[in-house]
Amino acid sequence: MWSSNVSISNELSISGLSATELANEFGTPAFIMDEADFRARAASWNQALQQGFGENAGHVYYAAKAFICTEVARWIKDVGIGIDVCTGGELAVALAGGIEPAKIELHGNNKSANEIEKAVLAGVGTIVLDSLYEIERVGAIATKHGKVQRVLLRLTPGIEAHTHESIATAHEDVKFGFSIASGAAWKAIETVQNYPAIELRGFHAHIGSQILDTSSFEISAERLIALLAKFRDEFGVELPELDLGGGYGIHYLPGDEELAPTVVMRALVTAVTTSCSLHNLSIPRISIEPGRAIVGPTMFTLYEVGTVKDVILENGDKRRYISVDGGMSENIRPALYSAEYTAVLANRTSNQRAISSRLVGKHCETGDILIRDIALAGDIAPGDLLATPATGAYGRSMASNYNHVPRPPVIAVANGKARVIVRRETEADLLALDI
Repeated sequence: MWSSNVSISNELSISGLSATELANEFGTPAFIMDEADFRARAASWNQALQQGFGENAGHVYYAAKAFICTEVARWIKDVGIGIDVCTGGELAVALAGGIEPAKIELHGNNKSANEIEKAVLAGVGTIVLDSLYEIERVGAIATKHGKVQRVLLRLTPGIEAHTHESIATAHEDVKFGFSIASGAAWKAIETVQNYPAIELRGFHAHIGSQILDTSSFEISAERLIALLAKFRDEFGVELPELDLGGGYGIHYLPGDEELAPTVVMRALVTAVTTSCSLHNLSIPRISIEPGRAIVGPTMFTLYEVGTVKDVILENGDKRRYISVDGGMSENIRPALYSAEYTAVLANRTSNQRAISSRLVGKHCETGDILIRDIALAGDIAPGDLLATPATGAYGRSMASNYNHVPRPPVIAVANGKARVIVRRETEADLLALDI
């Protein structure tokens, strides 16, 4: 839930820097990021993949959609893993951070011709195709530039992953991929054969996000491998790659479980080796795409309390509303799909009895609720600091300027020092695009 260098005793601190020091220097709200923890988590996934699959290990592709900036891209390069980008903007950041193009994988269900052309010209290692239109676009653009582009086909294995509907991506009624069951996947396979400028390397599936058991990943692997066998039987050659996606869950609340790299890899190794043996296939190169599992716990959001208000409910109970200086503009996930978080008093300890509270933001929306029900100290007052853990995934990435609120900075902390890696927006930034 918290990164490895966070300590909560008299006052929350990270790598020896207190919440008060960070708030005084960088202001609030702010995303505080543990650089060492990020690097360690990225390395642990890479180590697990390499140990699990040995010579059949492909890439760990960090899912940039969780959070990316040029400095984080540099860390990814240092660790030696790859990156999965979904848009031309994410591709630009990855390249600016120095990531080797061969270790970049381009995703997205509606990649424009411009985005595809940028990827082909940059030498992106893999493009994951999501529609028949994209097959045509990639084929035409690669031909135009005299290149042969390596691709994977994103497939829908027909799995109801145990997660929220908005972040489940592998059942039949979704916008992503080619359905195996309907025959769309096989049609895509046949279509790719018509384009000499496209080299089909294998299949890809991503079944959802914040998944906390391995069974869905195992079923997905089995279904993709069965299709690899059908391809071999039809075309007389084995495809060499299989990307099993990401979506591994993390701690958000006390008592939550998470999927550790070693647990995931044991399950994948068993599923892949068993299925390949069943179909008499060589084990393909296996790649994975952790994003939240790397960056999620490495970051927390630091807020300052602005107002405290008690409301008497219809049944006579009292609820305390604690308003902070952020809200849905830097964490839309609770409003978007009922994501749950916790929070702690970060600048001091309190002996006061905890009371039922609701942590809310400053935006003009009743639904601007960060935490619907939490027990917090009864003496919390304006000026206190609160910290919400595990906001590294999608907090800053999905942040908006709703109500024309500037987006918070990202502050990287390492070895007892803090520095800005994404600066706070200003009112001048908000006005800069107006004509």
